[in-house]
Amino acid sequence: MKVLVTGATGFVGSAVALKLVEAGHEVRLLVRPSSDLRNLEGMDAARVAGDLTDPVSLKTAVKGCEALFHVAADYRLWVPNPEEIYRVNVEGTENILKAALDAGVTRICYTSSVATLGLNSDGSPADEDTPVDIDQMIGHYKRSKFLAEQKVMELVREHDAPAVIVNPSTPVGPRDIKPTPTGRMVLDAASGKMPAYVDTGLNFAHVDDVAQGHLLAFERGRIGRRYILGGENMTLKEFLAAVAATVGRRPPRIRLPHGLVMPVAVVSEWWCRIAGRGEPLATVDGVRLARKKMFFSCKRACRELGYKSRPVEEAVRDAVLWFRENGYLRR
Repeated sequence: MKVLVTGATGFVGSAVALKLVEAGHEVRLLVRPSSDLRNLEGMDAARVAGDLTDPVSLKTAVKGCEALFHVAADYRLWVPNPEEIYRVNVEGTENILKAALDAGVTRICYTSSVATLGLNSDGSPADEDTPVDIDQMIGHYKRSKFLAEQKVMELVREHDAPAVIVNPSTPVGPRDIKPTPTGRMVLDAASGKMPAYVDTGLNFAHVDDVAQGHLLAFERGRIGRRYILGGENMTLKEFLAAVAATVGRRPPRIRLPHGLVMPVAVVSEWWCRIAGRGEPLATVDGVRLARKKMFFSCKRACRELGYKSRPVEEAVRDAVLWFRENGYLRR
């Protein structure tokens, strides 16, 4: 099957593209002129220039394709101009799905995020049906992904878009070239630059398991249905301990109160705005998110798709190995 993949130069997108190539699909990759192409080196896939904010380029990119994997997203917890995030995540999603519908694609896999899902007040794992509304979306990234997912569902209902939705949790593993906020956390912990932590929790999964989950949803998922692609629920303390064990370091022992970190985030964001460059050491939205344990259940994906995830320790090991081999982390 001829498949167009967006976001293939990135972390999750490159893993999805590799899985599609391995499965024997004819893969076409949407690439921006300014993209970092390192994750595409050696990949047996065609490339086509385009941008999610340029509808004309998308019509050319998707022409002749039978399927679409829309993985691309602007994943930043802080940005000087929030409109950039909405332009890519919301308007860009509508642009590429409409182009795919006009081209007659028969199947769409849209990559959302667990950021769009509700959380349980008692900290127990949430699922695809946990109640939520946009007022519970903290920060522009979560809000934009929530609105984008709503747009996909609208296209399914009103235009018969053949789309299935996947909600990855927090991926960890190789090819995190940017790196993502989670990748930076792994790097800091592995290099001994994270002596303290905050009391929060996340669901971590190997990026290659998340990628395989995309293919399973594409093949077996129900149109208009959401599937959490996750792994293990862990506190941040437990995750950092896993990173420390992988590199033979002592894990951080100091727990910082959220109230102590918030002023640091405020000042850090202020300085970045004044300087006009760099990224904050901590973000206000990040601290607000850390007040809740973002635990999730992927039972639906396991039951309906046959999804499986490996232990987090393997994901951490593969991430550390890749960072070392690519010069991000000294031995």
